[in-house]
Amino acid sequence: MELRRILMGLYLLAFPAMMWGQTPVVPGTADEEHSGHRKETPVNFGFKGGFTSSLFLVSQFSVNGVPIDEVQNNYKIGYFGSLFMRINFDRHFLQPEISYNINRCNITFEKPLPEDAASGARPEEASITSSIHSIDIPVIYGYNFIKEGPYSLAVFGGPKVRYIWDRKSDIDFENFDQVNIRERLRPLNLSFTIGVSVTISRVFFDFRYDMGLHNISKNVTYDIPADNNAADENTKNEIRFHRRDNVLSFSFGVFF
Repeated sequence: MELRRILMGLYLLAFPAMMWGQTPVVPGTADEEHSGHRKETPVNFGFKGGFTSSLFLVSQFSVNGVPIDEVQNNYKIGYFGSLFMRINFDRHFLQPEISYNINRCNITFEKPLPEDAASGARPEEASITSSIHSIDIPVIYGYNFIKEGPYSLAVFGGPKVRYIWDRKSDIDFENFDQVNIRERLRPLNLSFTIGVSVTISRVFFDFRYDMGLHNISKNVTYDIPADNNAADENTKNEIRFHRRDNVLSFSFGVFF
């Protein structure tokens, strides 16, 4: 009996402490319906970071006047960080962003054999490796087709303006007949972004695919070695290609 009285007294002392700071919920009111759900504001700000994998899509590719039809893409991991603003209206949102990206990619191919190559000779392999620094400004429209309390699943898409920082970017041409090869990239480019995001409270995971809409390569310059005795330098010693960079990315972020 004495033990029961002591336990009852401790419960009466602890009960007010457990209830302190909690807002009472009245059954049948909006407070009951939204209790435990995060409150959505009209405008959110946030940041995110993640990883990228670039695809170097090549067309009109020729080396020493010979078209290159088969190119192997070798994926390399890049990374990025960005800031964004999200404007919410019901299940829809508009999200402008600004990000700094470092996209890496590599292609390899078999060099065409010279006309005087010995019978049975095997072609050598050459490669182009890119590390492209850029500032990207996408503006995406999204729709939450699942939105329950702190959880949502959205699809989105929109245009992206990309400024390529040519001086910071690094492009290596390996095992070419030419020397001092330099590719100049167009500074301003346009892409289109599509993706899906999963949000849990203030945290979200973002998967997207950026499709380059045009050729980003402006021109390729090089020097011809002194021992190269090609009859027609303008045709025999040229490097030509168009390229579009398509990028798959995954990011993790928070907004406020």
